[in-house]
Amino acid sequence: MPSLDDVTRPPGRPPRILYGGDWNPEQWPEETWTEDVRLMRRAGVDSVTLGVFSWSRIEPAPGAREFGWLDRLMDLTHAHGIGVVLATPTSSPPPWLGRLHPETLPRDEDGRTEWWGSRQHFSHSSEAYRRYAAAITEDLAARYADHPALTMWHINNEYCTHDWGDEAARTFRRWLRHRYGTLDALNTAWGTDFWSQRYGDWAEVLPPRRAHYLKNPAHVLDFRRYTSDQLLECFRAERDIVRRHTPHLPVTTNFMPFWSGQDGWAWAAEEDVVSVDVYPDPRDPAAGAYNAMIGDLTRSQAGGGPWMVMEQAAGAVNWRGVNHPKPYGLNRLWALQAVAHGADAVCYFQWRQSRQGAEKFHSGMLGHTGERGRVFQETVRVGQDLARIGPRVAGGRVTADIAVLHDWNSWWAGDQDGKPSRRIDHAEIVRAWHRALWDAHLPVSFAHPHHDLGAHRLVLAPHLHLLDDRAVTNLLGYVHGGGTLVCGFLTGIADHDDRIRPGGMDARLRDLLGIDLLQEWWPLDVGEHVDCGTFRGTLWSEELTPAPGAETVAAYRGGELDGLPAVLRNGRAWYVSTLPEPAALSRLLAGVAREAGARPVLDGLPPGVEAVRRGDLLFLLHHGRDQVTVPLPGCHRDLLTGADTDGTLTLDRYGVAVLEERGPEPVPAAGERP
Repeated sequence: MPSLDDVTRPPGRPPRILYGGDWNPEQWPEETWTEDVRLMRRAGVDSVTLGVFSWSRIEPAPGAREFGWLDRLMDLTHAHGIGVVLATPTSSPPPWLGRLHPETLPRDEDGRTEWWGSRQHFSHSSEAYRRYAAAITEDLAARYADHPALTMWHINNEYCTHDWGDEAARTFRRWLRHRYGTLDALNTAWGTDFWSQRYGDWAEVLPPRRAHYLKNPAHVLDFRRYTSDQLLECFRAERDIVRRHTPHLPVTTNFMPFWSGQDGWAWAAEEDVVSVDVYPDPRDPAAGAYNAMIGDLTRSQAGGGPWMVMEQAAGAVNWRGVNHPKPYGLNRLWALQAVAHGADAVCYFQWRQSRQGAEKFHSGMLGHTGERGRVFQETVRVGQDLARIGPRVAGGRVTADIAVLHDWNSWWAGDQDGKPSRRIDHAEIVRAWHRALWDAHLPVSFAHPHHDLGAHRLVLAPHLHLLDDRAVTNLLGYVHGGGTLVCGFLTGIADHDDRIRPGGMDARLRDLLGIDLLQEWWPLDVGEHVDCGTFRGTLWSEELTPAPGAETVAAYRGGELDGLPAVLRNGRAWYVSTLPEPAALSRLLAGVAREAGARPVLDGLPPGVEAVRRGDLLFLLHHGRDQVTVPLPGCHRDLLTGADTDGTLTLDRYGVAVLEERGPEPVPAAGERP
């Protein structure tokens, strides 16, 4: 499959970073459209997504087709040199579909119907929904396959539908039959002898609906696997239709950032371009680290290659309790941060801010204040920046010696009721470990526990509750092959069915980490901590006995665990049985990384300044408001300003520099004018 830029770049144009966003012109009078494309060109927009929520416009009644308005839009964008990412409109069926086919409407776990009037109101298991979705996708692809404006396909939107209804029950049983074959195998996998849950007929197996008390966690785990697979079936069905018509064009759908509903590794393998929607809170002091994590994860899902920011906000969103706008410069900083972490497309929801509907307070690249507004002026500036750096940056790769392991199955297994502490949150633990590396300026990628890890000097497993046998074997092989591994608490305690391993952790993993016995888990309450000598631990602690030869790097002091290991080392394998406070976790992981041969991008950076290398370029991103001076080895030129630097660089608030290294100035030959 050609690269994103190869298929979207007009002939004769240099490489570029795609720039644009969702355009919903059907919400506006047609005379507005020409004004929109004029302002898009002024802002440097060269890509728009059309049709995401247009099903009722295209198919106002069953089988009817109204493409005239979309024909005019496709022609208009092409005439102005703007490419179109054309969406299949299947995320929001028209009201008539739910009225005529109520089985297409999803039900929640209490059996209540989710009606039309919002979005994502479809049952992923409904045969009627899938039939109508395929039909409109077929006609859309046939009509626009040869249109010169079409550059990419965007399937559905933010797949996040859940369904506990009868349609889901039917397909859930089918999924389980395929997975287990027999009811005996299902009963064994789910441990149904507990609480008299044993099934004697497939008709008794339902989605995990509302129950009197705790649900069977293996049942819930499989339902989450099933839901991800069902939605992926919907994606594949539409993807295969558009591929048949346009095999030369890439296909994507937009992930939500670090969301638990989809197995992101499985989904990414089915996409030509991996894209994500990113909406950090402008008031979050850790938002820069969060953005970096989303970029690193999405790039890793893309196999290390370029990826796409499908959506972000130019200003405020509309769905938080209090929706703060982005201060001046922050939008630009975060857009260029995504590029630094490997994005080859920077897009927004949406182009023109809506005047009606549920998202009329969600910002647009062109806000309610129009072209004189600050948000639009910043939109123009970001477009100018991307145009300057695009030819040098597009297609460049980011490399990292450190991999953080993440697995959605483990997330699902650990995210259950009836566990030792409800305070344990997989996403927050992974975020804390990534933040510790980000604070130490260490480049990071993500990996699945089954991936080949040999290219990484250091592998981290912050919180892998569930590790199947293949994953355990992979980790053992990695360490025995010379790699360094650091595991966080609760790693490897359950197998693929969420069955607790004998001894509380896989025996092979205990041997690798130097743990003789894992006696007890000691979760910590809100405000509670443990003294570990040089640092404090939070959230969790463990009573474990080290194996002979293992080194206690840090020990608990006082209380029930006095003298027992908080941090344990066994050769190149480390185990951290608590969550060190942020600065301590950063020091610990930075020290292990240094010993493993992984180095920060730059040393001596001021607080709040991030350094990322993409290809042969160095990005410096200042996440603070106060002016800072950054020491730089050698001479560089800033591609954003054209200015040369020698030894230091000053960054203003939310400042960014994209630096290429300059060699020494040539010495004039004798008699030659300098």
